[in-house]
Amino acid sequence: MKEFEKINKGFNAAFQAGRLGIGLVVPIENYEKGPVPSMKEHVEMAQLADEMGFKSLWVRDVPFNVPSFGDAGQTFDPFTYLGYLSAVTHNIALCVGSIALPLHHPLHVAKSAATIDQLSGGRLILGVASGDRPQEYPAMGIDFEERGELFRQSFSYIRQAAEDFPHSEESTYGQYNGQMDVLPKPTGHKIPMLVTGHSRQSLDWIAKEGDGWLYYPRNIGQQLYTINQWRDKIPTQQAFDKPFAQPLYVDLHEDDDYKPVPIHLGFRIGMKYLIEFFRLLQNVGVNQVLINLRFNSAPMASSMEKIATHLMPHFHIKEENISA
Repeated sequence: MKEFEKINKGFNAAFQAGRLGIGLVVPIENYEKGPVPSMKEHVEMAQLADEMGFKSLWVRDVPFNVPSFGDAGQTFDPFTYLGYLSAVTHNIALCVGSIALPLHHPLHVAKSAATIDQLSGGRLILGVASGDRPQEYPAMGIDFEERGELFRQSFSYIRQAAEDFPHSEESTYGQYNGQMDVLPKPTGHKIPMLVTGHSRQSLDWIAKEGDGWLYYPRNIGQQLYTINQWRDKIPTQQAFDKPFAQPLYVDLHEDDDYKPVPIHLGFRIGMKYLIEFFRLLQNVGVNQVLINLRFNSAPMASSMEKIATHLMPHFHIKEENISA
């Protein structure tokens, strides 16, 4: 089995070949009855996740509260918020799932991401996407139908920003002429970027260009097919494999023997069956599950403790060779 590329501290610790890591989606609170969370005790929950050994915290890029979308995310600007979280946590990977690249100038994305990577000691993982809310694009004067091409241009621009005095071809976003540099640089040789969904790109492009793939929850058989189809396209000349991650909404029932009942993109489920399901996910090649507790009916701290003490030990990732 090929190992994953070593990029930075967060990526190396969160993703290990053949193993499943467990992260949490921010905000860590129940806001089932409306799209906007309270963000109460958000710092305490992030610190608790760090102390309990969760591998990653995932914030989202939601520029506008679109009522039809039904979720305003953590409401805070993702980069400003991750910069804040970098100061109050120590080990947990700090991730965006995901920045809608066409809605931002890539220079700002590259500089913000590298800044957080430096401030956090190399814990930044950048999920990137083409965006999926058509209402946001006219509000920013951007053509929604061009988002696939804009995504590729932005992705390339961010990649080149990690180089010293970069050169690039002319694009919608401008070009590097080799006479100016972008600072700071990331702690590793690049910012780790996971492509979200298809982002209007081919599977070949995702397998070649991305540092991993963040895809949607699917039944086990379908996810196995999806992962195998993607990994078969990872260029054979590369000496490393790439990680696959997915979110999962979980409402952890107090009865460990409670059989799974479907909820939005996940389950109301007892611990016994959650362990079994995560084993299946690991067996089909999932390397990180982003648990979203938005619909969780039990107190957050107790559910997190139960996950940390009863679920995570079955999927322990070694804390070695995590530096970039």
